[in-house]
Order: sequence, then structure tokens, then C-alpha cells
Amino acid sequence: METTTLRFAEAARSLGRAARLRGLQVPTFRSPPGIVDAQRTIRRRGQSSTVAVALRGRPWGAVVADMVEGIVVANHLDNGRADTVRSALWLVIEDPALAA
Repeated sequence: METTTLRFAEAARSLGRAARLRGLQVPTFRSPPGIVDAQRTIRRRGQSSTVAVALRGRPWGAVVADMVEGIVVANHLDNGRADTVRSALWLVIEDPALAA
């Protein structure tokens, strides 16, 4: 496995823990999206969601931003709650210990 894939998996675990602590549904994360040239897709099935993110040829910050936004969209958060959740999730990416 390449480093980016491992980093993606660790980010998904950290973001998932942080989202659960905030009472949010955690989407499944995968890569790459099934749609050619898409950088991020979200598929909803009932109560569950899958967020697919392109990794290759993209800055790490763009990948994380897509993952964070995927959690926001999957949970249908309003503007105020979305901003709070985004900030908390970004803090977890900076310090994964905060998600424990």
C-alpha cells in the first residue's frame, strides 16, 4: 500500500471517531469514485452513505476537505452546525488524539 492510502485510512478512522462523538452518522469512505473525472461522490442508501474520494494527483488538504465535507453532507447539517462540525473535524486531522 502506498503512503497516501494508509494516510487516507487513518484519516477516515479519526474523522469517524470524531463524528460519532458528536452524534453524527459516519459514512463509509472509499477511493476512487466510480465516476470518471469526479473528485468526490456521495451515494446514499437508506440511512447509510458512502463518500468516494479521488486520491491520485491531488493535494492532501483537498482530499481531507472532501472527507470532511462528505460527513457534513451525509448528515444534512444546517449552516451553523456544519461550521462547528467542520472546525472540530479539522482539529482532529491536525491532532488525531483529539478523536479518542
